[in-house]
Amino acid sequence: MGPAAGMENDQSLRPLISVEDVVKSYGPLKALDNINLRVDAAEFVALLGLNGAGKTTLFQLLTGLFVPDSGMIFVNRYEMRRDPVSGLKELGIVFQDPTLDLDLPVSSSLHFHAGLHGMGRAYARKRIEEELERLGLSDNVDTIGRRLSGGNRRRVELARALMHDPRVLLLDEPTVGLDPAVRQDLLNYVVKLCKERGLGVLWATHLVEEAERADRVVILHRGQVIESDSPAVLMRQAGKTTLSEAFLSLIEAHRLATDDRSDGRMAR
Repeated sequence: MGPAAGMENDQSLRPLISVEDVVKSYGPLKALDNINLRVDAAEFVALLGLNGAGKTTLFQLLTGLFVPDSGMIFVNRYEMRRDPVSGLKELGIVFQDPTLDLDLPVSSSLHFHAGLHGMGRAYARKRIEEELERLGLSDNVDTIGRRLSGGNRRRVELARALMHDPRVLLLDEPTVGLDPAVRQDLLNYVVKLCKERGLGVLWATHLVEEAERADRVVILHRGQVIESDSPAVLMRQAGKTTLSEAFLSLIEAHRLATDDRSDGRMAR
């Protein structure tokens, strides 16, 4: 194998997201405590944690809103502290809080996003038509945002995240406020996207049923990654028959171990 082939092979093995020894504190609160995490191409990773576990803080670092106190974050080989612009081009993002402009037609919102990514108007129109058609929203291209249902607003945000053909899709609690049928439909679509387009997907949630479809579940608790494996392995490790039971059991085991270490330090 020649040097060029070797380099190409190395690139294909590189994770699309790599979080390495990342620490982030807000005053005395350590929101993320030396965490490591990776997402590969065509891999659906669920970031599962209770409210306050640090999921949103991690997403703020991944999207360049803040920088870690220490450690490094790579998005498809770009280190986010050194080259955030290149890293952000690789990301499609659906934030927890709705970000769709409710006073604009869907087409205007999507064209504005396309302009931010330097897409020409003709190509942007083509990509808008493609993504809205895939999501069953072709008839809503001229609909004002506030006239859409909550589920369709989320679908427009997903179309917007995919327009510039990112390698990585980040979704931070994307189903908050949606009814169960819409939640399931959105999840099914993203799982399909992951496999068909080879996207790396990081889906943050506190709903265990959403994590059951993941290739790998990363459990975040009190700012620490306490487990990272497939749902089947986590259930076997915890000796439980459901992911929900395994999740709660692993969190409780971590809490007890942490408390024991704290008590031991105090005793010394």
